[in-house]
Amino acid sequence: MNTTTLGAGPGAARAPVGDNKQGSLSDAERLDRAMTSFLRDFNTTSALYLEACVHCGQCAEACQYYVQTGDPKYTPIWKVEPIKQAYKRLTGPLAPLYRLFGLKKAVTIEELEQWQELLYDSCTLCGRCTLVCPMGIDIPSLVLAARHGMQEAGLVPDDLWGPTERARREGSPLGATKQVLKERIAWLTDDNNVTIPLDREQADILVTISSVEIMKYPQSITAMARVMNHIGASWTFRSDGYEATNFNMLSGDRTGQREATMRLINAALAINAKTVILPECGHAYQAFRWAGATMYGRPLPFRVVHISEYLAEELRAGRLSLKSDARSMTFHDPCQIARRGGVTEAPREIFRALGADLREMGPTPAGNWCCGGGGGVITIHRADSLRHRVFHLKMQQVEDTGAALLVSSCSNCRLTFDDGQDFFHWDKTAHSLVELVADNLAERH
Repeated sequence: MNTTTLGAGPGAARAPVGDNKQGSLSDAERLDRAMTSFLRDFNTTSALYLEACVHCGQCAEACQYYVQTGDPKYTPIWKVEPIKQAYKRLTGPLAPLYRLFGLKKAVTIEELEQWQELLYDSCTLCGRCTLVCPMGIDIPSLVLAARHGMQEAGLVPDDLWGPTERARREGSPLGATKQVLKERIAWLTDDNNVTIPLDREQADILVTISSVEIMKYPQSITAMARVMNHIGASWTFRSDGYEATNFNMLSGDRTGQREATMRLINAALAINAKTVILPECGHAYQAFRWAGATMYGRPLPFRVVHISEYLAEELRAGRLSLKSDARSMTFHDPCQIARRGGVTEAPREIFRALGADLREMGPTPAGNWCCGGGGGVITIHRADSLRHRVFHLKMQQVEDTGAALLVSSCSNCRLTFDDGQDFFHWDKTAHSLVELVADNLAERH
């Protein structure tokens, strides 16, 4: 069906037309927007990345999609070929020669449509490829740059575009609006006899939430409240800045990414927060902990920590006391928090404080296999069969530990595990690290 564009310029909302395209742009206009975006994203670092590849193939062996299919199109560096083509042909040091001798052809709209699957369906932005690259090429950052161009061209998978647009319109990708948040907190307060502060005018700590927790795992909210109250922290949720999941970043919508980031920043500033705690959400950590200052345009005037980091700090300070839980456990390190974010020791401090029998997966933590649902992949239904295929790697990792309890610190990972559990009739359920802590709070003396 034909539609009209709902706005003008980069980042404007576009009505879906089906076939995983948005807006009424002609193919020539889509191509021009993508190329303009590709060129705008080029800087010294990205140019060095594109020039540095020695085609060794090590990134392929690190990618779950290649390992499970053997298909060379899933080689990570190949996923950024369109942006590499544009660079080599238009702005690279040898660009005139590439054009003169036809060594790099111009990118076509057909190539962009073909690459949509590689940029979105088969890349979780997990960073395992970067870990093994001998040249240190940060392939996920290049994939994100390519997604910027795809979004501006209106070439985002419809299943990902939908929640992205809802996030811009309603403040949440899953429909967890301010009203839904208030109703959910009121219900949780009554049912669990726990104080859950909302919209306090002053607090030292702004605690944020993932929409997955609001809609799918509300007991995580209760657990967070119980833990924060146990510690005696000055904290609050805020209805004007609560949604930490940034789907706009995943789709490539830079304008929407900044809007979502600024909601959290403004909420923190409004209460003079000294700390912002990010929830059990890997992409929230990437979007706000590492990209927040870029979106803000200057250093953030407060510190940003993942909830597992905060809990480890409170354990060390003696304000968090835990009972013993000696069950055998294994921990799934979320890619954006551990491999990409460096938070590997904090959750293990928590397991030690519990006295748990922690059975590490191999390889872990930095080399851990992705759950397979990150980067927005869990939302793209046409990618389900491929995602289930690569999930076998994760299942095997968990099974090899022989642990009784599977724990993670990312609600999106839990969602992917739940899906895999249902699809494969698997007997393993992923549990929340925060809920585990809340269930084992010790009496304070």
